Amino acid sequence: MNTRLLALAALTAALSMSAACGSQGGGNPAAPVAANETATDMASETPSAEASESPSATPSPSVAGSPVGAGCSSLPASGKGSPAELAKVPVGTALSDIPSLSTLARVVKKAGLAETLNSAQDITVFAPTNDAFNKIPKNQLDQLMSNRKSLRGLLAYHVVKGRKAPADMHGELTSLEGRKLTVSGSDSSLKVNDAAVTCGNIATSNATVYQVDKVLMPR
Repeated sequence: MNTRLLALAALTAALSMSAACGSQGGGNPAAPVAANETATDMASETPSAEASESPSATPSPSVAGSPVGAGCSSLPASGKGSPAELAKVPVGTALSDIPSLSTLARVVKKAGLAETLNSAQDITVFAPTNDAFNKIPKNQLDQLMSNRKSLRGLLAYHVVKGRKAPADMHGELTSLEGRKLTVSGSDSSLKVNDAAVTCGNIATSNATVYQVDKVLMPR
């Protein structure tokens, strides 16, 4: 339980620090979250009005470029869910606009993290597709969905700081859950741990999204 709480605190603290850095533009780094603060920190899930405001609709120059990967053909060429429209909305909203990520959008909502993701600044999200969730036995998925703390810890493992372009996707990345992710390959053949990236470098207004064909399990 302590491990889960620490992982959950790391997700909330890291995303909050990211949002704060984007609005303050300087100052001293935030102090680490103490273990005895975790229950209080996670109790409040409703962000302030200021934090709930969507970040700027202009993607960072570092993520300029088109989505890459065979699965990108499923994205609409125009309108809702298209790369141009996704770039205008924050990632928590963008997930619900991509049909192949509807299960993930439901999981994020169940965990109460949609607004937290929307208020973050400059993150990369590894997003399991609907098919990825379908690979998990239903009883295991139902059990996971019924435990918000476990769900948040799992989602934290799918997020890293910084907006990663395909050229940045190599070696080890540290997730907000605290454990490492191993990235290999290049461009349209990228892998995260043992999951293949089906469509990557999808820009939203505050994040970069890489769709993956498996749910990433902390190891």
